Amino acid sequence: MAAAVDASRGITPDLLAGADSDDDFEYEEVEVMSDDGADEAASEDLDAALRSLAAFTSKNGAGTQQARAQTPPGTTSKKPEVMDDFLRNFFVKMGLARTCETFEAEWYELKATGRLDAGHLVPDIYLRNSELEEEVASLRRELEGAREIASKASATWDKFRKERDFHRMHHKRVAQEKNKLVLDIKRLKEHYAKYEPTILELKRKYETMTKEKMLASIERDKVTARLEALTTATRPSAARAAGGAAAAPAPTTTAGSPAANARAPVPAPTQPLAATTTATGSAATAGRKSGWATITGAQLPNPFQELEFPPAPIKGWSCTKQFKGHLLSVANVAMHPTKPILVTASDDKTWKMWHLPAGDLIMCGEGHKDWVAGVDFHPAGHSLATGSGDNTVKIWDFEKQKCVLTFSEHKQAVWGVRYHAAGDVLASCSLDHTVRLWDVPAGRCRTALRGHVDSVNDVVWQPYGAALATASSDKTVSIWDARSGLCTQTFYGHQNSCNAVAFTRTGTVLASTDADGIVKLWDTRMVAEIVTAEASQSPANKCAFDRSGRVLVVASDDGRVRGFNGNNGELLCELNAHSDAAQAVVFDPTDQFMVTCG
Repeated sequence: MAAAVDASRGITPDLLAGADSDDDFEYEEVEVMSDDGADEAASEDLDAALRSLAAFTSKNGAGTQQARAQTPPGTTSKKPEVMDDFLRNFFVKMGLARTCETFEAEWYELKATGRLDAGHLVPDIYLRNSELEEEVASLRRELEGAREIASKASATWDKFRKERDFHRMHHKRVAQEKNKLVLDIKRLKEHYAKYEPTILELKRKYETMTKEKMLASIERDKVTARLEALTTATRPSAARAAGGAAAAPAPTTTAGSPAANARAPVPAPTQPLAATTTATGSAATAGRKSGWATITGAQLPNPFQELEFPPAPIKGWSCTKQFKGHLLSVANVAMHPTKPILVTASDDKTWKMWHLPAGDLIMCGEGHKDWVAGVDFHPAGHSLATGSGDNTVKIWDFEKQKCVLTFSEHKQAVWGVRYHAAGDVLASCSLDHTVRLWDVPAGRCRTALRGHVDSVNDVVWQPYGAALATASSDKTVSIWDARSGLCTQTFYGHQNSCNAVAFTRTGTVLASTDADGIVKLWDTRMVAEIVTAEASQSPANKCAFDRSGRVLVVASDDGRVRGFNGNNGELLCELNAHSDAAQAVVFDPTDQFMVTCG
């Protein structure tokens, strides 16, 4: 028992022997038998507990060391969030203040009473979802910001693109204007080069005429002095002769005496009246080398002034004949005043004469060096006038079948020509801003009408009158007096270049067209606009009245020919037969058909 107790206290027999080694007494170990194995079981249980504690301690230490080894230095580890903190943060985030207070009261009550396990943690999936939601919200905000930036960038791009297109168009327009200015400068240089020799020639002529005038003045003074000397010398002789005649006695005679009959003057024989008249008329005809008297003298009466014609029935008209006779486009047409004959002017530098309605070729005129734009028959129908891009006007005689006269005073292209009703004067309009009146019998230019500031595109005579109308690219229509060469009326209202003008047979209404497709009717007596009509969105090239003056047809660049009421501008019909621009239109003298070209 004592041994067991000593052993339990840590005292072994060896220890006791070492302590009493100076004693000769020999001690023996006495085995004490225990009553049961309770002490040994308790010892074994204690050893097992110590071994378990050591194993658990070593395991926790290894796990802690491994966790410490896996966590990189300089970083923080986040512990899992407990359930109450998660719910509290959720309530605060959602603004549920009262719910949060109720939850905290109940939670602490359960915790105080011990009914709550403190080991509740929020699963990682909830925390991950919360983080992802915050990240998604942040990305959405960034996406909205990027969209706003992209929208602003798109608006800026559209603005820059519009500005680029605007500047590109402006550049093209500036380039076109530059090319036009270069061309105008070149033309002006050529024009100046043409004028310089003329100016030098005129200067030389002026100096010559001045010298001749001075010589004529000197000669006149010499003749005057000689005449005065002769008059002074002959006055005494005349006085003496008069005194001698008064002193001589006068002889006396009786009627019927031979002496009286001998001294009486013998009358000259009387010629027949018809012969005298004929001789006088021949002399006048031989002496008249100019047709300008038809303008300055009394004008012919208008035979259509008192006549009324039915309007042309254009509503039922359609294209019945179409033929091609030129290599290039046809610029203008003209009808013979009495016969079914048509003349066409083309860009291929020729004009051709056709028989209608079959379209048989009668004659072809070649001689211009550039396109032919103007053409008109003589009122008698025996000759033709043409105007061309080669700056010339030519007169063609059908009997001689050749060009009999050429006028070349225009400095630029000639757009149109028109005969006066008497046929002796021809008007031509040109790109050089002038209208020239040509005396055909005399073969020279009588006057030049100046006043337009841009190209004169068309000219037409007022029927049987001395006035004429012009259409110009300066957006005006003017009426001129051919006798004085002055502009008497100017019509304003067009917003673009005026292309054509046309009078009614009575000359009281004037129609004009422009490059915007606008048609205007003017009252020449009241100098006022009657009506405005829109023919098309394309330029209106030519117009023509029927003989009644109540139907106006307009040829446009869109290939259509439209008919309008000449009183109110109402659209009557629309004819479509050309695949390209319709350049001109004209009625036949009897309004039986209409001819267009393109």
